[in-house]
Amino acid sequence: MSQGVVERPMTAERLPLSLRAYRLATVAGAPLAGLLLSSRLKRGKEDPARLAERRGESKIPRPDGPLIWIHGASVGEVAAIIPLIERIVAKEFNVLLTSGTVTSAKLAGQWLPPGVIHQYVPLDAPRFAARFLNHWKPDLGLFTESDLWPNLILMSAERHIPLILVNGRVSERSYNRWRHAPGMIAALLRRFDLCLAQSAAYAARYRDLGAPRISTTGNLKLDVPEPAADQDSLRKLQAAIGGRTTIAAASTHAGEEMPLIETHRRLRHTFPRLLTIIAPRHPDRGPGIVEIARDAGLTASLRSRGKLPEAQDDIYVVDTLGELGLVYRLAPIVFMGGSLASHGGQNPVEPIKLGAAVLHGPHVWNFAELYEALDTARGAELIGDVGRLTVRVGALLTDAKERAAITGAARETVERLGGALERTLTALDPYFMQIRLESRSSHA
Repeated sequence: MSQGVVERPMTAERLPLSLRAYRLATVAGAPLAGLLLSSRLKRGKEDPARLAERRGESKIPRPDGPLIWIHGASVGEVAAIIPLIERIVAKEFNVLLTSGTVTSAKLAGQWLPPGVIHQYVPLDAPRFAARFLNHWKPDLGLFTESDLWPNLILMSAERHIPLILVNGRVSERSYNRWRHAPGMIAALLRRFDLCLAQSAAYAARYRDLGAPRISTTGNLKLDVPEPAADQDSLRKLQAAIGGRTTIAAASTHAGEEMPLIETHRRLRHTFPRLLTIIAPRHPDRGPGIVEIARDAGLTASLRSRGKLPEAQDDIYVVDTLGELGLVYRLAPIVFMGGSLASHGGQNPVEPIKLGAAVLHGPHVWNFAELYEALDTARGAELIGDVGRLTVRVGALLTDAKERAAITGAARETVERLGGALERTLTALDPYFMQIRLESRSSHA
């Protein structure tokens, strides 16, 4: 590029058969969108007040001036890009954030800077994508990680909207799946001006899959700030817990609570005032976790019912949204969920930044390089079964010096691997400059 002008990739090419078939299928399936949305609504996967957004409709007018559109699939992706959104807003751009889950939409309402618009991403049918793009007319589209919607991508490129993949990653599972459709993924990746990959390994996978322009910028999830916590709620919880020995499990999935509850059962004789806090990834599972605890002979209570942990409670289930900042401040040891069950693990950076020692199971491919670096530096520890979990939690509860060594190593590792936010902004700056130049030209 020269003189602030961004060179755009060529997009005029014949689509591969797989993408043409996909477009035809989504055109044919669009009339059934009502049935799909109705089914998802019954399962709690849609917001009844905002179903029109899934058809590309909006009650919110497009703001005047340049608009940056950022898409993140769910809670993890949205959390990772909040600092990026804040920096873009500081550059005085309008920002539209799209995501696909009810939980991410609720949390976006809590996390987003004033003025940032949130919408549900439209269903990926040409009719709905066109309606969305015609209304919002974004000047730049940023897709995060690996949530690629073919019609949205193709139709954005047809409208000459620059697209950039930020915080990009390709898991081994996705990489192997895409290799069975090489023409389709290559055609999609060629629509992106730039792929900003989390690591050299992901960059190599993007290159193999056909991305023409790739840069390694690091993982934005390492640059997330300490999660906020309502100070009044924190004081009340601290007063209710008092001097009790406390451990926590965060973002747990189905099948993971039983080992944690069994660990509590085994440890409570050594630590008679032990309290285990469990924050499930999906809050609606809270009552089921209470039943599991009671079947194991333990007393449990639910935060969503307005209860604080009482002296007789063994298990306290934090089945609420946006309160992991409280959990991480209450427990010196945190087990990260999604890692005993085969879900790929959850981001350990937030508890690390708040000084908790992190334990995790073997299934952490969503953060493979981070957990490998942490484990190597002894800043986190892999736990494969209930027996090992019980031994290590018991040891760490009695050895504050070892806990301090683990948390210190973890913080050093996270700091060493950080910096992705600044590198990402540096890569985006030429595009921001180009948008400003075009905006001034159009108003001249």
